[in-house]
Amino acid sequence: MNGSYQLIIAAALSFTAGMLHIATIIGGATWYRVLGAGEGMAKLAESGSVQPTLITSAIAAMLFVWGLYALSGAGVIVKLPLLKLALILITVIYLVRGIAGLILPFVSSHPAITQNSVTFWIISSVICSAFGIAHLLGVINRWEQL
Repeated sequence: MNGSYQLIIAAALSFTAGMLHIATIIGGATWYRVLGAGEGMAKLAESGSVQPTLITSAIAAMLFVWGLYALSGAGVIVKLPLLKLALILITVIYLVRGIAGLILPFVSSHPAITQNSVTFWIISSVICSAFGIAHLLGVINRWEQL
């Protein structure tokens, strides 16, 4: 396999995550709670603050751009600038987030960590790790074409 399929899957995963973030904005405080954004974000959304929308929109936009880079790496769309570097950084970010999220809730008492349940950290970290692995396999298998 030349890696195109892995990067197409990686793109679909990033696009899906981006759409889930948009759905969270639309769904409001309940969605922020259910998806683990933390009680602080949920309360801000309930109060009508624009902060959760801005933060979540920025994350969604980033995920959509990452999806485009994966499609570019797969050869589905035009080659984007700094493609190799971008795909390496995207892969590293997903993998570091995945691995860190499997460790931090067990060793840290920082409020940014403890505001979410261990279940949230494990589920979201497995998801991020899977996204990172899809990217990693695609990048390795398409390296010469990037």
